[in-house]
Amino acid sequence: MREVADKVILPRFRNLAHGEIEDKGGNDPVTVADREAEALLREGLARLNDNIGFVGEEAAHADSSILDRLAGPCWIVDPLDGTRNFAGGKPPFGIMIAMADGGEAQSGWIYDCLSGRFCAAHKGEGAFVDGERITARETSETPPLAAISLLFMDDSQRERMKDGIAPHYQLVDIPYCAAEQYPRLALGVNDVSIFERTLAWDHAAGVLWLNEAGGKAARFDGSAYRVDEVGRTGLIGAASPRRWDELAARLAALPA
Repeated sequence: MREVADKVILPRFRNLAHGEIEDKGGNDPVTVADREAEALLREGLARLNDNIGFVGEEAAHADSSILDRLAGPCWIVDPLDGTRNFAGGKPPFGIMIAMADGGEAQSGWIYDCLSGRFCAAHKGEGAFVDGERITARETSETPPLAAISLLFMDDSQRERMKDGIAPHYQLVDIPYCAAEQYPRLALGVNDVSIFERTLAWDHAAGVLWLNEAGGKAARFDGSAYRVDEVGRTGLIGAASPRRWDELAARLAALPA
């Protein structure tokens, strides 16, 4: 991950040429760095284990049948999470990789390309930042701090969030980067977050890492996040199970 960042991502930060940024549709940008990073990551991961499937964000965009691999053993790769920020010449952005089997992430890694912060987790073995085991912690703020992504919600969902959820929290800016948002939930920066779109490459590594740290990430109904539930939406991340429970109860009480 560090090698890919140094070779193809950082050299293009604030240095993208005309035509090296495209829109995949729905205000979803992609750059030449995304595609080159994914190609290099695929090569590197194949050297580690070429007997499992590869599900990269850009490959899946080009061929949706690749998503079928999420049901079995596979690598799940977001080669440049936070592309919107990267294309705009600002942080944060990172690389996210998970290894999954049976629809569940078994290992996850999150690399911050600018700071070098490296988050890692293996199922049942805890969560780590730069090799040090960490325990998720809440902020000391009252009311709690909430980072709520409204970007992929429809108008009615946005209004329900603003009317029924926002008054109970201090709303903070979202980083438009899951590689940054998940660490914020465990490292005492944010207390809760709501995600509407829950694509595997954005969330597989982060959900595992946050849960292994002692926080909680799960679907609105409390069910576990699975990488093979393609198309399912809605996810709560929290610095602690009690903060998760509070937010889930408020969501459940919202009028339909």
